[in-house]
Amino acid sequence: MGLLSFLLGIFGFGIGIPIGFLIAFFIFVHSEATEITDPIIRPNDHEFDTSSVLDVFPEIPLWVKHPDYDRIDWLNKFVSDLWPYLDKAICSTARSNLEPIFAEYIGKYCIRSVDFKTLTLGTLPPIIHGIKVCETNENELILEPALRWAGNPNITLALKFFSLQITVQLLDVQIRAAPRIVLKPLVPAFPCFAGIAVSLMEKPEVDFGLKLVGGDMMAIPGLYQFIQETIRNQISALYLWPQPLEIPILDGAIKKPVGILHVKVIRAIRLLKMDIFGASDPYVQLSLSGERIPAKKTSVKMKTLNPEWNEDFKLTVKDPETQVLQLHVYDWEKVGTHDKLGMQVVPLRSLTPNETKELTLDLVKNTNPNDPQDKKWRGQLVVELTFSLFREESKRLSGPLDRFERKESEVGKATEYVYLGAGLLLVTVEGAKDLEGKHHNNPYAVVICRGEQKKTKMIKKCRDPIWNEEFQFDFEEAPLKEKIHIEVKSKRRGLRLRSKESLGYVDINLHDVVHNGRLKEKYHLINSKNGAVQVEIKWKAI
Repeated sequence: MGLLSFLLGIFGFGIGIPIGFLIAFFIFVHSEATEITDPIIRPNDHEFDTSSVLDVFPEIPLWVKHPDYDRIDWLNKFVSDLWPYLDKAICSTARSNLEPIFAEYIGKYCIRSVDFKTLTLGTLPPIIHGIKVCETNENELILEPALRWAGNPNITLALKFFSLQITVQLLDVQIRAAPRIVLKPLVPAFPCFAGIAVSLMEKPEVDFGLKLVGGDMMAIPGLYQFIQETIRNQISALYLWPQPLEIPILDGAIKKPVGILHVKVIRAIRLLKMDIFGASDPYVQLSLSGERIPAKKTSVKMKTLNPEWNEDFKLTVKDPETQVLQLHVYDWEKVGTHDKLGMQVVPLRSLTPNETKELTLDLVKNTNPNDPQDKKWRGQLVVELTFSLFREESKRLSGPLDRFERKESEVGKATEYVYLGAGLLLVTVEGAKDLEGKHHNNPYAVVICRGEQKKTKMIKKCRDPIWNEEFQFDFEEAPLKEKIHIEVKSKRRGLRLRSKESLGYVDINLHDVVHNGRLKEKYHLINSKNGAVQVEIKWKAI
């Protein structure tokens, strides 16, 4: 009986399942479908009203608001993946560049040491919210990215005064900037552009936290706004368009000096009265646009409104078509900022090469012709200008022949002449090899010519440093009998015994440089076992 019940159960299960599926299929096919209606979409008046949209509008990427900006998520992903390595590279470069600057302050103002306690840019990379490519008829490529960085850097600087250590910490940095990046000139050599010029199209927005010995400095009333506005103004004064930060990439294609501007500051007339006793203490500051070297200054003439200087200056010119001479007159103050007495600019393209021109310039407040304050300004500045071009070929003679030296050419025994007048000596210290310090290897090079000393940056813990730094020396006459002294030294960080030591030196006669125009050699360093220095020297006659 039990076996019969089991067989009937198996038979009923096998027959029942197919019949059940068949009935369900017929019901599904012959049933009527219910009507599907579209959902009703209504705006959320509370979350997206006019004021809310205006609040979030600055945060909307530029590629959404402006059709000429492109979205570049791929580049942000690339920067995000590369950021840990960029962080280390940027911080390492910052350390090596800032340590020589810090070393100059050691021993001054009772400072015993200055060093980074921590230096990291954090884990959050900057984000590019769109980029615009501008087309021009010039031989250049212009990029305008919209850059924002809400970073979590931790930069702590430790200063030691006597036995007291003070720490300054920078953190929680937020930056919003609109830079213009110009790649120019475009050349047929990798990376296909000779230099990069970076400028800001508007004042950047900068926000950060600053702690001094653990205390929040930004919590002091009024200090936060003052520091923020000061930083914005200082950055804008240096890099706000059209003032660029120029970064050379290919040395052979960037602009080289083409001449020297001789400036003689003669006198000023009827200057403004800035002191309480009805006088001023004027001096003149002069520089060329597009240069990052410090401006040159005249002496200060005390208590006068009609000063006489008769002082001469020389400025190296790289682009006479675009550069201008900037002249600023200030009233010297013993304490505080120096008051402005006026300024004026002279475009170099208005000067005729090798001709002296005396100018009487009306001083103004600024270069804006529509500024009503210019009418209240008064005073004049008298200067004498001479723009001298370099002579690229020694055969192109002008002037008396007693300023030339005769020499026999190696090719065809032809007679050539070497100019013996004023000129510019360009010394490029390219690098060194196989340096051996007894106590440390932090090399830098010192170049001395006629008592004038210049030096390269220090490279930490390196036996084969590469500097590629160029120095300029002015000569009234060709330096046929002069020598240039180049010494490689090593400097130890901090105040310790044997903080400096010589790694070798070389003295180079300039006679061959003047005759050949250029000399590029590797010189064995005296007092060094295997050390050598690579130097390129050029002579440009005026």
